[in-house]
Amino acid sequence: MATGYYSHPDCRKHDMGRGHPECPERLDAIGDFLLASGVELGVEKREAPLADLSDVQLAHDTAYVANMKDFLQQVEASGERRAIDPDTVACPHTLAAALRSAGAAVAATDAVIDRELENAFCAVRPPGHHATRRQAMGFCFFNNVAIAARHALDVRRLRRVAVVDFDVHHGNGTEDIFAGDDRVLMVSFFQHPLYPYSGTETPADNMVNLPVPAYTRGMEIRELIEAIWIPRLERFKPEMVFISAGFDAHREDDLGQLGLVEADYEWITRRVKDVAERHAKGRIVSCLEGGYHLDALARSVAAHVRVLADV
Repeated sequence: MATGYYSHPDCRKHDMGRGHPECPERLDAIGDFLLASGVELGVEKREAPLADLSDVQLAHDTAYVANMKDFLQQVEASGERRAIDPDTVACPHTLAAALRSAGAAVAATDAVIDRELENAFCAVRPPGHHATRRQAMGFCFFNNVAIAARHALDVRRLRRVAVVDFDVHHGNGTEDIFAGDDRVLMVSFFQHPLYPYSGTETPADNMVNLPVPAYTRGMEIRELIEAIWIPRLERFKPEMVFISAGFDAHREDDLGQLGLVEADYEWITRRVKDVAERHAKGRIVSCLEGGYHLDALARSVAAHVRVLADV
């Protein structure tokens, strides 16, 4: 079975304005490097469908989804950008992009569970892990990984899923959605203090949060993962693994000050894949979150996908 690679041109049309780090060129950089490096030959490309609102509502409050849809439709009709907060801006193409991003994660989940694909990477934007049940923030509108994980649990009837988040920023939205849900184990590391300045206040028992200071390097992260993440994942025995794949902990990325390099992302992916092969029939769905230095992002995604695809 192949590794799926989900994306859609609509994801590139979401544009928060000149100079915004979460820019359409991120997907161009990834696609160009996967082609030039030959990694593209090892994946099966699939077009991301639009998510149904019923799927989005698995992770988000019904009123929030309805209000966000209305707001984004108003932006679409106006033809102009509107800011939700200083970091998060909607444009006329945001609704389609957000639904494609969530739709990619759900479609990948179904394809992996149905054994059409061994695992999948979703090259989508906007990202999702800061979107809480009732709030868009931090470049995020709908929480793609949380929607997919809830789909696996509530629609496909899996009993236990793990969420692995290695973005430089704490996945506060994912934690908000899953805290206290014993069907989900979330493991993450993140720079602290750093936006959104959360993740250290008495997390729920199913949250394994590893806040690390600025300038922490990859080897230190590996030691923490080996000592803390892996034993918890092994005990939990997830039936599927979802990855919030943020690459802004790279040492070249200006939105954080951690010291990871491509080899670290390769190592993390391999360790997570080992757990998935032992307990989850290898089932992994990974969704792009952060990563804003275009060259470092492209190289890091390639390292991640190479492991998923065994190429």
